[in-house]
Amino acid sequence: MSEGILDVDLLAFETGTREQRRAVVDGVARSLTTGFVYTSHDVSDDLLDTAYDMLRRFFECSTEDKQQATAKGASGQTGYTGLLVETAASSDKPDWKEMLNWSSPIASGHPLKRRFPQAYPDQVLPESIVPGITDVLYEFHDTIADLQRRFLRVIAEGIGCHETFFDDMVADGPTLTRAIRYPAMTELDTALGADGEPGHEWAAAHGDINLITALPRATAPGLQVQVDGEWVDAVAPDDGVIVNTGIMLERLTNGRIPIGWHRVVASPGYEGERYSVVQFCHPRPWTVLAPVSTCCTPDEPQRFAAISAADALDEVLYEINLVEEARRVG
Repeated sequence: MSEGILDVDLLAFETGTREQRRAVVDGVARSLTTGFVYTSHDVSDDLLDTAYDMLRRFFECSTEDKQQATAKGASGQTGYTGLLVETAASSDKPDWKEMLNWSSPIASGHPLKRRFPQAYPDQVLPESIVPGITDVLYEFHDTIADLQRRFLRVIAEGIGCHETFFDDMVADGPTLTRAIRYPAMTELDTALGADGEPGHEWAAAHGDINLITALPRATAPGLQVQVDGEWVDAVAPDDGVIVNTGIMLERLTNGRIPIGWHRVVASPGYEGERYSVVQFCHPRPWTVLAPVSTCCTPDEPQRFAAISAADALDEVLYEINLVEEARRVG
């Protein structure tokens, strides 16, 4: 039986005594049996407020204006993705959400960009629609990416590796930040018409592909986590961040840290919309995802064959319906 989602203090790990550091590592390990954990953070409230305000202004624009920020052929790795496109791999019903995606650019001559252009597309942001948004969103991205890099140090110690194990792996990785607007469910009836099929959710049950995901804030409840076969609401404490685990971390830890299965659903009777901003922490595409030796024992033999991070991501992008020239769901 799981203890549920625990609340830990990242800052105590970074500045505390050896005993305090050990307590944080142990707490994260226990909590991640659910695939989720809450943690303190030092992200500026002003930055969060400014980013959310600008994103709301973008999503309140007309569909035609928002589509100006579409990045053709980017498979959802930058720019705007409209309603009823992304589809959980476990479902054939597209999610009832729209998204704006961005990353931190790297130099055009960087070997990662030359070898993996699809993972590092030229960024498309709605600067002409919301002046000033580009600088704010890049600052937001870099701030949360640094927070995730720091949190991975706790996880590294917990799996018996040096705390810097993930540092090089995520340096210049194609970490993706995604702002999501979930419209009111009542708007779905209008969008689909009288013949629309039931079964759409804000986001159907799924696990993320990446190492870890950070969710610093949402404007309404809706995120639910699967714990011991039951769906449990996940709401971070004030000034907290939700962190969940992805498929790549499960492979690296030989299943010791499972995928954080989750969904986003409107609460019964809730008629409003929901905004959230999440960030998916990715390793560099040439990373070989093979279980680390500290997680393989005679009692826990190696479960996963090696695969590159690039190949793992490509497969999932198809499964979640984001490859424009090869949609899994029409």
